[in-house]
Amino acid sequence: MPLLALEKVEVHYGGIRAVKGIDLVVEKGELVCLIGANGAGKTTTLRAITGLAHAGGRILHDGTDIAGAKPHEIARRGIALVPEGRGVFPQLTIDENLAMGAYVRRDAPAIAQDRDRVFTLFPRLAERRRQTAGTMSGGEQQMLAIGRALMGRPSLLLLDEPSMGLAPLMVDRIFEVIRLIAAEGVTMLLVEQNAKLALEAASRAYVLESGLVTLSGEASKLLGDPQVRSAYLGE
Repeated sequence: MPLLALEKVEVHYGGIRAVKGIDLVVEKGELVCLIGANGAGKTTTLRAITGLAHAGGRILHDGTDIAGAKPHEIARRGIALVPEGRGVFPQLTIDENLAMGAYVRRDAPAIAQDRDRVFTLFPRLAERRRQTAGTMSGGEQQMLAIGRALMGRPSLLLLDEPSMGLAPLMVDRIFEVIRLIAAEGVTMLLVEQNAKLALEAASRAYVLESGLVTLSGEASKLLGDPQVRSAYLGE
């Protein structure tokens, strides 16, 4: 049984059909990426999974249909979203933001261990743990957003455009951490406009165009696909 399966999922915004009946599967332990141009429906797909957008069709998490569930109910199932634009709490410190990521947990010793793990992944956060998030750089905020999501010990981690607006060195660091997290067995669905980086990191991939899945398969094969290289890699 896949950890996540989308079956004929549709999302409408008023009269606009943003996602047009897509099928998508993420197996346990996989890193799957979803690539496509701006407006293709990538972020909307993540919003549907997390209950932030009303969706038709079926969204199965570990065999249970969660389509129509409330966002907080979905979060309690272990689905964590790192949103586009980071979404950190700007007035709270790094420590307080991380604590918010673990708000549904009561296992204090394990929470402390997970905080240490986040600080190992992102030493810069450890150095500035009492700094307010709103005073941090974009790259540091992206580190914090990922760390906050990990504090919930998610069964499924959704990442929405983690490289957006970051300097190249910071993008490399973020993707290095994404690979480390994947190597630990965390299941991930990655939405990313930098198709090359996404395909290099993922095991499988889907290409979304105008709300439809037009290509899917092993990420390494799609990386060499002439259609993908022409449309998304600038070749």
